[in-house]
Amino acid sequence: MNRRHFLAASSLATAALAVGRLPVHAAAAPLLDASGHRIRLGMDNFAVRALGLKGRDLVDYAARLKLDTLFITDLPALGSLEIPATQELAKYAASQQVQLLLGSWSICPSSKTFKKDWGTGEEHLALGLKLSKAAGSPVFRVVLGAREDRRSPGGIEARMEDTVRVLKSCRNLALDLGVKVAVENHAGDMTATELCWLVEAAGREFVGVNLDCGNALWTLEDPMESLEKLGPYTLTTSLRDSAVWPTEKGCKVQWTAFGEGQCIDWNPFFQRFAQLCPGVAVNVETIGGFAVELPYNEPDFWVAFPKKTASEFVRFLQLVHRGKPAVQFDGGDKAKQEGELVRSIAYLRETIGLGVRS
Repeated sequence: MNRRHFLAASSLATAALAVGRLPVHAAAAPLLDASGHRIRLGMDNFAVRALGLKGRDLVDYAARLKLDTLFITDLPALGSLEIPATQELAKYAASQQVQLLLGSWSICPSSKTFKKDWGTGEEHLALGLKLSKAAGSPVFRVVLGAREDRRSPGGIEARMEDTVRVLKSCRNLALDLGVKVAVENHAGDMTATELCWLVEAAGREFVGVNLDCGNALWTLEDPMESLEKLGPYTLTTSLRDSAVWPTEKGCKVQWTAFGEGQCIDWNPFFQRFAQLCPGVAVNVETIGGFAVELPYNEPDFWVAFPKKTASEFVRFLQLVHRGKPAVQFDGGDKAKQEGELVRSIAYLRETIGLGVRS
């Protein structure tokens, strides 16, 4: 997509939002999961973070787009952290035919990304579980950290062990509430294999995965291979398309709206998703505009990936060498964020056949 077409598409998407509807096109046949149900389509509120929407305003936004789920992955975006207020928000969302899913950030106290905004890791997790129950969310999304943690003392394995301890401390609470914890492969922190180990070590009876195929590329993984490993553990999703292309140092990865990347064939991806992840909603989390370089041609890069196998890397390189550079832009711009979200929803409905309400 050239710059002129990109800007035109963004303008059309923004105009569609202004009148509260999406462009109308012929939709693909509904894609059914392994249980014979249509796959729900939703949004992660981080996709339109620049709008600053909270509470009912977020629900109304999702309802205007006729989405099935609203994944609130930032606790303040609830509008209130009080249980009664969260219960009322859940009732309002249900009246708009939108299911709430809830999440937050790092629960690993030794991660470079950890914040004490919600107390200790254990306190943060316990609060999230209670709010998820109030919101009617069967899961609470958390993260370990980010790619910087791979170079921290003890490496990512030490951060994983710390995260497992926090998870186990809230096992009984999670089981009592009937809420599972979905740990994301987040911002280059864990590979799919490492995340599978974390889930098994913590306890699969109450811990699973929030699948993010865009983040898989930051750990030098083919998103399809990541799906094969993480799919059986997946409880929730935060998904987007991506572009990847070679550079002198290695490669660059840029996240895009669905249908605008070059490295993932989404039809077979979602066919496999339907088999591996029955009952799991597809939540769009577009985060575009910038490219991240992975300098794997530099020896120091591999300090962070001492266990990366040759077969995994070769599969990743196959994606890199058939990719082309993406157009960069101001990803914090409100219109750009809305445009990427709207185009993604339209693509997933029309091309893939996702969504119950569509």
